[in-house]
Amino acid sequence: MVRQPYSRTIRYRRKHAGGELARADQSHLALHFRGCLFRSSAVPLYAEDGVFKDKIVFGQVAALNGPAQGLGQGMREGLVAAFEEANHAGGIHGRKLELQSTDDGYEPEKTIVAIKKAITEDKIFALVGAVGTPTSKAGQPIATAAKVPFVGPFTGAEVFRHPLNRYIFNVRASYFDETDKLVEVLAALDLKPIAVFYQNDAYGQAGLEGVRRAMTKRKLPIAATATVERNSTDVAQSVETISKAAPQAVIMISAYKSCAAFIRAMKARGAYPQFLNVSFVGSTALANELGDAGRGVGISQVVPLPWYIGTPVVKEYQRLLKASNGKAEFSFTSLEGFIAAKVMVEGLRRAGRNPTREGLITSLESMKDYDAGGFWVSYSPSDHDGSKFIELTAIGKDKTFVR
Repeated sequence: MVRQPYSRTIRYRRKHAGGELARADQSHLALHFRGCLFRSSAVPLYAEDGVFKDKIVFGQVAALNGPAQGLGQGMREGLVAAFEEANHAGGIHGRKLELQSTDDGYEPEKTIVAIKKAITEDKIFALVGAVGTPTSKAGQPIATAAKVPFVGPFTGAEVFRHPLNRYIFNVRASYFDETDKLVEVLAALDLKPIAVFYQNDAYGQAGLEGVRRAMTKRKLPIAATATVERNSTDVAQSVETISKAAPQAVIMISAYKSCAAFIRAMKARGAYPQFLNVSFVGSTALANELGDAGRGVGISQVVPLPWYIGTPVVKEYQRLLKASNGKAEFSFTSLEGFIAAKVMVEGLRRAGRNPTREGLITSLESMKDYDAGGFWVSYSPSDHDGSKFIELTAIGKDKTFVR
């Protein structure tokens, strides 16, 4: 169960000091100092929303319930673990970091409502760790219009990359990067024909376009395509369509529930192509859904293996995740959230003691080859794509992962 933070709009007013100081300059000074004395720590001390005397408040809008809840909850776990570590060290320039997470159920209409509330009522400083292409596509324009930074969304879609948007900072590699790597491997192994199973929304379309580009580059046709609706596991028609093409490989662009249903149904039909997924599927959740049927299913990853402590950021992540929630249930998703939070923390450090949204953007753009612990992130004023890291994994025995 994910505890939802309580939030409210804080309204306050200052009463006119009046009285003994009659001159305008003295009245101004009196009001200024009186305000300083009587402000609560719950009231922003600075013109920038979300910045308080003792804390900075961030917003996350993601799927915390429903069929895609493993993705939102995983991102949140990683974000919280990194923020708590910064807080235990005294915060950033003396301010603690607070995360307010709101559930959108992986539905764009709910995302719009939640992001509007986070910005206009909850007065968050920046958004971090959003989950999904259709949801982020619906909510991000609201953030951009309000000039609110949108950092580390859990999506690799090109719409958040090109053309450059000053307020979006991607931490992960793109779906074009992932699908190109998947097709490259299949072509090298001469596994064809190749089919595509994709979610019928902006996410699925983004992944399908990546596959098309990668296939065209190698002069390969797509044998068949089939779709599934978001938050649905009705895959019967997709299984029928793709089975007829008899593919040797199927690239999948959907979330873990629907992908698991598709794989089980294909195998029940006697079809055993090589199944490959992009990272958004939710690797650990997919392995758990499939059980023994998951062995051999391939997944491209945009962060290192969360169980290999030879990578410094993974060793740190494991230690802090255990300290944060008492669990040792590691995943690619929570590691991605952890890295996104580290990027945010570093950006805040560089932004100085009186952070503003524009100052955060400038400081993030100054991060060239920032080493998060064996995982490097680089930004510039003309490039907000933080990483090109891609690694291929497969589900092994007992729901483990191998490279």
